Amino acid sequence: MDGSPQNSSTDVSIRERLTFDLDVDICVVGGGLAGLTMAREAALMGASVALLEGRNIGWNASGHNLGTVMPGYGVAVSDLIERVGFDDARALWSLAQEGADYVRATASGTPGAVMSEGALEVSKVDAGDELISRLQTLGEDFGTEVEGWQIDRVRETLKTDRYFHAIHFPKAFQIDGRRYVHRLAELAEDAGVRIFEDTPVVSIDPAGIRKRVATPSAKLRCSHIVFAGNAHLGAPGRRLTATLLPTWRYVALTEPLGERLAGAITFRGAVADTHDIDHFRIVDGDRLLWSSHETTWQGDPRRYAKRIQSRIASIFPKLGPVKIADAWSGMFGQTVHGMPQIGELQPGLWVLSGFGRQGLNTTAMGGQLVARAIQQGDDRWRLFSPFELVWAGGAAGRMAGQVFGVWSRGHSAAAGALSRFRERARGREQARERARAARMAEAQARAVGRRSAMPPREGSGGSAGGA
Repeated sequence: MDGSPQNSSTDVSIRERLTFDLDVDICVVGGGLAGLTMAREAALMGASVALLEGRNIGWNASGHNLGTVMPGYGVAVSDLIERVGFDDARALWSLAQEGADYVRATASGTPGAVMSEGALEVSKVDAGDELISRLQTLGEDFGTEVEGWQIDRVRETLKTDRYFHAIHFPKAFQIDGRRYVHRLAELAEDAGVRIFEDTPVVSIDPAGIRKRVATPSAKLRCSHIVFAGNAHLGAPGRRLTATLLPTWRYVALTEPLGERLAGAITFRGAVADTHDIDHFRIVDGDRLLWSSHETTWQGDPRRYAKRIQSRIASIFPKLGPVKIADAWSGMFGQTVHGMPQIGELQPGLWVLSGFGRQGLNTTAMGGQLVARAIQQGDDRWRLFSPFELVWAGGAAGRMAGQVFGVWSRGHSAAAGALSRFRERARGREQARERARAARMAEAQARAVGRRSAMPPREGSGGSAGGA
């Protein structure tokens, strides 16, 4: 999510709804980042494309994201290797990097879109050995530019005892997510894509060579349908939405903090902890954009803004009282296996979804993959075949997700508290050892001094020598 308030002029529909029957090569359902990328790339390759958005471009997660672009996916690289094997994991990682490059190239042409460089993934526990292992895998095996930060360096930049080691991604970057999604829509239209807002899909008939898509006011025929929506697609995408756990993440933007911000945070890129609890970065020079807390039911952002306010105070007490200027939320669909869902469900029916927790790079990567698959026969989308559609559990799954989220935050807090307790205990023990060594050195110095000050003792043979 970027630093813009939730309700802005860019949320207002500016495109017409579909009111007449249409015949195209590809129909994209969903006007988020992945759908827009796919539509644009397919049009650039010569396809006629119509994109149907039930509300308006950028109304949900795609227009309310933090804007951080990093390599990889939302799962640990070790888990990815375990699931698909080393070679396929490297191939998937390479695709994700292509997605990051695409976002940077596209955003670079958008005035004011690229905002800052670099990202830190900080550990809330003292896990130096794990850091070394991850650095080796990411850097040596997967060719990612990374560097490890020791505790001292982390705390010079983030002045808090809550964080220990960190992995620095110097090639990661942040963009204004709202500007990017609307610029992507403009570029798609420039390529020939016809975008219709306020046009929900009522039903689809995927049988046959020419598919049929029905909307409230018109019908559309196409050779390919691409479901690029989120967990709100409704009846036509029920098979897809049943595999996504709807999750709301809450964001707060502070009032200007002035010079005191530099006394707590000097890193200008994005910061996220390894437990995926807090994400934050500096925006507008002296404000904090902070994302924390997730729910599987929609809540009032103002309520969670107070919790974020407490999080900031507990992690960076040096900041003092922090006032919240604005707060908002966005809903994303989270898959059970934690990876995007990309592929062909049946001939001519494609899925391009499940990008919650994945990062903006994966939306670009997925859009390119499906466009190339349809237009050029590129079959690299099959690398995602192990991550098939898995039922998310319905209402019970949402309840389980909420309970797990509460447990995860509690576990993270307990693990962090234990690490800080052990660190303080080591500090006290080291202080005692230094004091003990100092006392011993002082005692030895006094003993040497006393021996040096004592007069020489007369020898027992002095009288015999005078006889």
